[in-house]
Amino acid sequence: MGKKKKGVTRVVLDTNVLVSALLFKGKVSRFVALWQQGRLVPLFSKETFGELRKVLTYPKFALDQEETGTILEDAILPFFEIVDSVEPIKGVCPDPDDDPFIACAASGGAEFVVTGDARLVGLRQYGTVRFITPSEFLKRCVPGE
Repeated sequence: MGKKKKGVTRVVLDTNVLVSALLFKGKVSRFVALWQQGRLVPLFSKETFGELRKVLTYPKFALDQEETGTILEDAILPFFEIVDSVEPIKGVCPDPDDDPFIACAASGGAEFVVTGDARLVGLRQYGTVRFITPSEFLKRCVPGE
């Protein structure tokens, strides 16, 4: 687990939230400025980063290899903290694909998993990690949003 900075919120952004923030205009794109300004520390594990890389290659996004590389190298890697040691979590959510995000958050000391997935938001909490929608996060954690 990385060092916690006082007053900086540690979060795990699910892949849909992250892709929306990076590729589309709108309220969710505000997350990019927040991590670039150091107002939040987004976390990745090997598994969650791998999912992002895979999703960015989907034809619907029409990104070539160079564009994908630029996004990862310029917008992600300088700002995200990699959680090296992730304890596996299984069966917390009905969708096992969500377990790596919960494991990353729990292992990395994240306060929130930011997600649009109603099943995760419905769980409310796992240990000290709370599940919250992007709009709820912006309202609660970012003054002036």
